Amino acid sequence: MDVDPSRKAEQALPLIEIFAQLDAAEMTELAARFQTRSLKRGEAVIRQGEPADALYIVVSGRFSVTREGRRTPIAEIGPDQPIGEIGFITNSASRTATVTAMRDSIVLRLDRGDFEQLTRKHPMIWRSLAMTLAQRLAVTTAAAPPPPDPRPRTVAIIRAGDSPQPMAFYLKMATIFERSGKTLVLDSQSAPDAVKVGAKNESAAATRALNALEAGADFVLFLADPEPTAWSEKVIRHADLVLAVGQHDASHEPNALEALAAKFLPQDAMRLVLLHSERRPISGTSRWLRDRRIAMHHHIAMSESEGYERLFRFIAGTARGLVACGGGALCATHIGVYRALREQGYDFDIMGGTSAGSAMVAAFAFGNSPDEIDAAIHDIFVANKAMKRYTLPRYSLLDHQHFDAQLRRYFGGVDIEDLWLPFYSVSTNLSSYRLHVHRNGDLWTAIRASASIPVLLPPIYTSEGEMLVDGALLDNVPIGPMHELKSGPNVVVSFLLPDMERFNVDYEALPSRSALMRSAMNPLRRTRLPAAPGLGTVLMRSLMANRQDYNRHIGEEDLLLVPPIASEFGFLDWHRHSELVKFGYDWTLSDLQRRRADEA
Repeated sequence: MDVDPSRKAEQALPLIEIFAQLDAAEMTELAARFQTRSLKRGEAVIRQGEPADALYIVVSGRFSVTREGRRTPIAEIGPDQPIGEIGFITNSASRTATVTAMRDSIVLRLDRGDFEQLTRKHPMIWRSLAMTLAQRLAVTTAAAPPPPDPRPRTVAIIRAGDSPQPMAFYLKMATIFERSGKTLVLDSQSAPDAVKVGAKNESAAATRALNALEAGADFVLFLADPEPTAWSEKVIRHADLVLAVGQHDASHEPNALEALAAKFLPQDAMRLVLLHSERRPISGTSRWLRDRRIAMHHHIAMSESEGYERLFRFIAGTARGLVACGGGALCATHIGVYRALREQGYDFDIMGGTSAGSAMVAAFAFGNSPDEIDAAIHDIFVANKAMKRYTLPRYSLLDHQHFDAQLRRYFGGVDIEDLWLPFYSVSTNLSSYRLHVHRNGDLWTAIRASASIPVLLPPIYTSEGEMLVDGALLDNVPIGPMHELKSGPNVVVSFLLPDMERFNVDYEALPSRSALMRSAMNPLRRTRLPAAPGLGTVLMRSLMANRQDYNRHIGEEDLLLVPPIASEFGFLDWHRHSELVKFGYDWTLSDLQRRRADEA
């Protein structure tokens, strides 16, 4: 950190709450003790565990607050806010968090020694600070602090691979940003001279100028130069988010601009945008992802506005997701729910699901109509009896090759990363006992793993030797992975099953192996078997036992739909798919109308 004495602390201190009670003389003397320092993006101003020996005030820039053991930031700090004030004023032995510059920033620093000398001369300064801090702590204790705002305000656009400068994309996105808020659009030609002072991107003056420009806008949209210039590096380091934009059919090797961005930005601040001349089936996206660490990639058909709008919603934190639950044959209900939602104006930007629910949303992401999906279910499970062909129970009860062949006819030969809509499915990793989120690779494998009902079907084994089974085992309503991928609203579908369903079965009447074999050879004796649930039903009910755990992940913006499935429908009743589709449609329309009436 380099000292820059040109900045006067008097301009910043009166805006800080903990100094608000000081008189003019005390403020002047306090300000004289501060030093001005500039920090580069990624530089920590304080670190967890270090001595709390200084107080900092943010003049310009943005900082993230993180703690060991937590993957996401716990807070963000902006201009005119203090850093480390609690540990400093309460004389704590060490810092409780790490605070890192999210872009080039400027802070004021006050050493403990200078502070103690000043408070001995002006005791009222200490009393004022103590009272203000106590009030702040009381407010903090009374109500949990809001979560950090992940929405970026400064976005830099760079070219990806050997694609040309994405001017058309830049202008289109600028129009969308400007329609959504006050937006400053800057490239190296239009930027004010103050931003380009001496063409030194380390300049504290240029950092202050950029932060001052940002203060008067809702968004700042930068266009980097085609090559790594001083301007390119400055806007990359100043950006909350970098969009690397390339033509899908161009050479995919990362260029020097992308390497520069990867040097300064974390993975979650990088997105890849792939442009297509028109909407048509995609292939080969995996080559673009192989050598890049990005949060997400987006496909845009340049002939349509839909993709640009969707990308903006992801940036602005308003992208809407659809989360589908597991439930065997009951998942046909999703088709009716989806039809009703679309008719009522709901569009979706990303979809994810568990078990059979993942197959449903994958079909939605393909763009298939509800009628086409309903017909496909009939073809797979009724006409071709995908779950009716049994085998010797060495690896599973069902003939998995027959089941797999039916599923492959609809989902084979497609990679997840080649879908126009972002998609994920979840499975249970029995090697690591963790949830496995499928976001790339073969789509059929992701769906098949997510729906690998233990015992009925063999697990999917990865090239790393991991064993994957049905995702419902750990997460039957995978809203958690959706929140990790994006901010914004979601429609979450779960099924309301009977809370208490009793089975009047005489356990002692369950037949022995020899009795079952005799019954199998004599069809006339089958009616004498007790009416107890079969193995498939027991397995599915076991997988659904954790379905209520999703409630802790439902956010304020999420719409939870819980169709009450009648007990007459079973988990393996695939032949009743059309009834479930109709039920889902009718119930969802009624529920949405009721919600609107309640809000009126």
